[in-house]
Amino acid sequence: MDMIFKAARIEKAALGERELALINAQALRELSAEEVFTFRFAACDNQIDRDCERFTEETLEQLSKLYIGKPVLRDHKWSAETQTARVYDAQVADEGEVKRLVLSCYMVRTASTADTIAAIEGGILRECSVGCAVERSVCSICGEEFHTCPHEKGAEYGGRRCWAELVGATDAYE
Repeated sequence: MDMIFKAARIEKAALGERELALINAQALRELSAEEVFTFRFAACDNQIDRDCERFTEETLEQLSKLYIGKPVLRDHKWSAETQTARVYDAQVADEGEVKRLVLSCYMVRTASTADTIAAIEGGILRECSVGCAVERSVCSICGEEFHTCPHEKGAEYGGRRCWAELVGATDAYE
């Protein structure tokens, strides 16, 4: 399955003892609360998105385990230079019908990260997207693999909108 990119929204996160312990599990040396900037983002959910795709609740749960320790990259550019932050925790938030994968991330406060932190805090950088892989993309109309079925995402068939169900998380990249 091809890599999937989905949009997300960033917000500030509180830093307590539990969070700092999770961050330090990722670091090579003990970091203090003053040394890190934390933020969270709703990475993806079980709602039909602009690509006419949706993650199943089971896939969101699988992704919550796969994302811990993954990097936050700038513009999907796979380079050490674009690694901006790291995921230290992930949970599926239950908002009634909406189930949302929420990723908690941290950055080390340095002179080189000050502009990015300021842009996040100032509301300039607040959208991002996630990259992951799933086992299958299943048609909501016929239940077949989307790449082999005759249906088109977004089209209506007998009054039912067609979308792809993203099933079976296999990897989380960024």
